[in-house]
Amino acid sequence: MIPPAEALGRFHAGLAAIWPEGAHDPALRLGVAVSGGPDSLALLLLASAALPGRVEAATVDHRLRRESAREAADVAALCARLGVPHAVLAVTVAPGNVQAEARAARYAAMAAWMAERGIAALASAHHADDQAETLLMRLNRGSGVAGLAGTRSRGRVPETAFPLLRPLLDWRRAELAEVVEGAGVEAAQDPSNRDDRYDRVRIRKALAGADWLDVAAVARSAEHLADADAALEWMAGLEWRSCVKKEPMGLRYRPQAPRAVVLRVLARCVTELGGEAPRGSAVARLLVSLQEGRPASIGELVVRPNAGGWSFARAPVRAVRR
Repeated sequence: MIPPAEALGRFHAGLAAIWPEGAHDPALRLGVAVSGGPDSLALLLLASAALPGRVEAATVDHRLRRESAREAADVAALCARLGVPHAVLAVTVAPGNVQAEARAARYAAMAAWMAERGIAALASAHHADDQAETLLMRLNRGSGVAGLAGTRSRGRVPETAFPLLRPLLDWRRAELAEVVEGAGVEAAQDPSNRDDRYDRVRIRKALAGADWLDVAAVARSAEHLADADAALEWMAGLEWRSCVKKEPMGLRYRPQAPRAVVLRVLARCVTELGGEAPRGSAVARLLVSLQEGRPASIGELVVRPNAGGWSFARAPVRAVRR
């Protein structure tokens, strides 16, 4: 089950570039998130061959599909053959936005598993096709820079200090499928990946028929947008420190930066006063009103233009008539 030498060398070099501490300290162990699909199975095969004896795997069972328990058992069986310790992490997904809640539950379970097992970093199987598909979907929705920013090769497991590694971002989906097929492993197939009701599926099929489009280049553009997003966030922090002041009733903001930065500071004003993170469209409408000199509301806040700036305060609570 050892992947071809060329693929293994490519993976090892990519992993070392984003996790140099792991490349130099053989005591550090890598956790691998394995769903049972072809992408994560390729990651498991490559990681276990590149770091023998230093990899553990976990499969999160969201219990949202009948097949999930069997797929987790199949991953466990493969890990046993590879000599890789494996855990099945069953989670309960809270009601609401299923994808967002599932993601939160998944990472929380992974973080607890890593802490218990003494695992230094977590690797996931995001790849170039994922990047390109996400970018095109969000372009089609008119997203701003924050929405268009691609996934970075190294980040943090949400709400923790654990490194989150994505060593496959320059790999194509077809290349990963070849690794799995070459190992004689059968991957699980999620039927939702063929359901045209989902934007991602339609984008994926369109990309498959656009042989003139360089998917890897599109994925790199998503990474460049992530750099631009980080720069805007840095500028927004500077604008916040220099232009936002506390007031007895809330906050006052005297904008100095370009529009893209101002939008971020406005959104932060809302969350700093206890509101939920607002949608970008709501913040854009708020900015138009303020620039036209009109007060506006967003969430539970009222924002008023005055004295060269904008004042944020909670809306007064109306008395209930009996």
